[in-house]
Amino acid sequence: MGSEAEAAPAHVVLLASPGAGNLLPVIELARRVVAHDDDGAAGRFTATLVTYTNFSSASQCSSSLASLPPSVSTVALPEVPLDDLPADARVETRIFAVVRRALPHLRDLLRSLLACPAGVAAFVSELLGPWALEVAAELGVPGYVFCTSNLMALASLLHGPELDGATACELRDLPEPVRLPGCVPLRGADLLDSVQDRADPAYELTVELGKKYLLADGFIVNTFDAMEREAIAAFEQLSDDGVYPPVYAVGPLVRSCSGGEAAAKHGCLRWLDEQPDGSVLYVCFGSGGTLSAAQTDELAAGLEASGQRFLWAAKLPSEKDRTASFFGDGGDGDDDSPINYLPEGFVERTRGTGLVVPAWAPQVEILSHRAVGGFLSHCGWNSTLEAASAGVPMLAWPLYAEQRMNAVMLSERVGMALRPRAAADGSSGDGVVPREEVAAAVRELMAGEKGSVARKKARELRDAGAEAWAPDGPSRHVFEAVAVKWRQAARRTA
Repeated sequence: MGSEAEAAPAHVVLLASPGAGNLLPVIELARRVVAHDDDGAAGRFTATLVTYTNFSSASQCSSSLASLPPSVSTVALPEVPLDDLPADARVETRIFAVVRRALPHLRDLLRSLLACPAGVAAFVSELLGPWALEVAAELGVPGYVFCTSNLMALASLLHGPELDGATACELRDLPEPVRLPGCVPLRGADLLDSVQDRADPAYELTVELGKKYLLADGFIVNTFDAMEREAIAAFEQLSDDGVYPPVYAVGPLVRSCSGGEAAAKHGCLRWLDEQPDGSVLYVCFGSGGTLSAAQTDELAAGLEASGQRFLWAAKLPSEKDRTASFFGDGGDGDDDSPINYLPEGFVERTRGTGLVVPAWAPQVEILSHRAVGGFLSHCGWNSTLEAASAGVPMLAWPLYAEQRMNAVMLSERVGMALRPRAAADGSSGDGVVPREEVAAAVRELMAGEKGSVARKKARELRDAGAEAWAPDGPSRHVFEAVAVKWRQAARRTA
C-alpha cells in the first residue's frame, strides 16, 4: 500500500488571478510542474489550473491553454456578483473583489479534490489572490504564493503594511527613497499604482496583501539570478532569519515559440522576414495597456521622425485610464480599428519602414525574430522576461501596476533598458511624452551607444536565462527543491 501511494502522482492546484498577464505565467508554471522529471521517472505530478469566470482571459490565452498536456485539468470558478462596485473602480479593486467573493467556490473545489484518491499536495495562489491561502490552511493544504512579477514587486508588497503605518503622506510625496532588501532605491511615485492614493479602496486592499502573504509556506517567483541577484540573496538571508517564508526563484518561465497556427500565419512575421537583421523596433504595451489619443499621436510622430523601422501592435486609444484593455475591453472606439486613430497619412508615409497591426501580434515569435533589435514596452513582467529571453533591449514606457518599478530596475540596475527622458523624470507636465523625445529615444536604442550597451546586456541575460533551466542551472535546482517538498506532502497525506 505504501509503495502504491509513493508511486502515485502528487497533485498540485494552481489558482490564476483574472487578467491575461496573470494567467499566462501560471499556465507556464503548471506546464513545468507536470513536466518535472528529476530522476528519470515521468508523471510525478498532475495539476488543476483554476481560473475565474469573471473577467475571463481564456480567449486571450486560448492557444496556451489548448497546448497544456492532459495531466493539467482546468476549472473555472463560478461567476460572482460585482454589481455593487463603482463603475470607475480600479482594476485591482475589481480583481480583489472577485478573488474574495469566490472563496466559497474555491473551498468547495478544494474539498472535492481532497476527497479524490490523489488528494492535494500543494496549493499555489497567484500574487493577487493570497486570501485563498486562508482556505488552503483551513483544509490542511500547504499554501504557496506564485509571484508572477519580480522579487522587487513582492518586496514592495511585503513592505506595504510597515510603510503604511510609518507614513501619513501620500506615498508619491515621500521625501526619501524607499529601500527594499537588495533592490534599487525607489521614489514613492514609482511604487505600485494601487498605493498612490490612500483614499482609493485599492490602497487598503493592496496593503492587506502584504499581511496575507505571510500565511504562505513559500514564495515561488518568476525571476532568476542574473536578473535579481542582490534581491534573491537578501531574501534568502531574511528567510534564514525567520522574517519571511522561503523564496524560490524559478524563472524565467515564458511562453515558447510554438505559437500555433495563428502566429505562424500572421502577416507581420512575413514582413519581418523582409527586414535587415536587428533593424526593427517592436512597439507593444501588453495585453492591458492603452494610450490616450494625444499620446498615440505623439508616439506615431516620433516613430516616423526617428527614421527607424518599426512594428507597432496598436490598440484603441482611451481617455479613461491606462488599463482600459486589461480585461480585453479595448479603448473608447468600440469595434473600430486602432489604425483609424493614427495621424492622417501616417500609415502611407511609413509604409516603407513601418507596419502597424491592430491589437494582437505573436509577441514571442516577434521578439525571437532575427530582424527585431529593440522593444518599446510598458515593462510588464511577462514582456520583460520574453525580451530578456530573446536578448532584445528595451525602451521602457511604464503605464500601470508595478511597471514604473520595473522600468527603474531595468534601466538603473539591470541595464537592458533605456527610458525616454520626459517619461523618466516627469518633465512632461501633461503626462504626454513629446514626439521629439520619442524620436531621440528610439534612435538611441536602435543606433546609439547606450542602445548598444543595453543590447549587450540583454544578450547576456538571454544566455543566463537559458542556463538557469539547464540541468545544473540555479532555477532548475530551486524548482526541484520545491518539487521534493510537494512530493513529501503528498506521501504524508496518502
